[in-house]
Amino acid sequence: MKILPIKTSKKQSSFDLYEDLTGSIKPHVLETGDIIVISSKYVANSQGRLLDTAKTIPSQDAIELAKKYKIDSKFAEIVLRESDQRLGGVTGFVLTSADHILAPNAGIDKSNAKKGTAVLYPDLPYKIAENLRKKIMLNLGVQIGIILVDSRLMPARAGTIGVAIAVSGLEPTQDVRGQKDLDGNPLRVTIKATADNLATIANHTMGEGAESTPIVIIKESGAKITARKIKPDEMA
Repeated sequence: MKILPIKTSKKQSSFDLYEDLTGSIKPHVLETGDIIVISSKYVANSQGRLLDTAKTIPSQDAIELAKKYKIDSKFAEIVLRESDQRLGGVTGFVLTSADHILAPNAGIDKSNAKKGTAVLYPDLPYKIAENLRKKIMLNLGVQIGIILVDSRLMPARAGTIGVAIAVSGLEPTQDVRGQKDLDGNPLRVTIKATADNLATIANHTMGEGAESTPIVIIKESGAKITARKIKPDEMA
């Protein structure tokens, strides 16, 4: 497996995601079977999914949520708007479901953004991933996979890992039930989280601070490339 980190310049406003992506990876040769992993924040920035928290007016529900989990009421209002469900939480974080993904604070991030600005999840992430894959196939003639990645805390563990919030062009999981282990015992429940595993590898390479590396190309991953449309609930 080969991991190629791709740096880009910091953007202050929305931009053409496909043009910036392909322009950034141009020095590297894309081949059929490659996986391009892209930071969800980079995608959100391309869509202008930035919100000035100072202009947000909290509702009564947001005020109550803010008191319960000790977060800013304006931020709590954004969490309410962006999440599908609220499932509990701890001090500083509301556990939510957003776009079929379990995420703290609806995936809203305030790092690597101007003070007072929140970066929301990308809009229609699966459609974005699918459109990028198709454009690359048509324009560059290669069959590749696309993963949009976000970093995530793991319960009862220190530090962040990567999680795939959208996938296109590769089978996101591998069902190995029925195969044998080293002692010949049949595997009964094992399904490999291919997309999430690759997302974590890429997330480790991207970093969490000022690295400015929102794109990673993974070569020779062994992931199964596919032209079928991946549905958002396949990894749920």
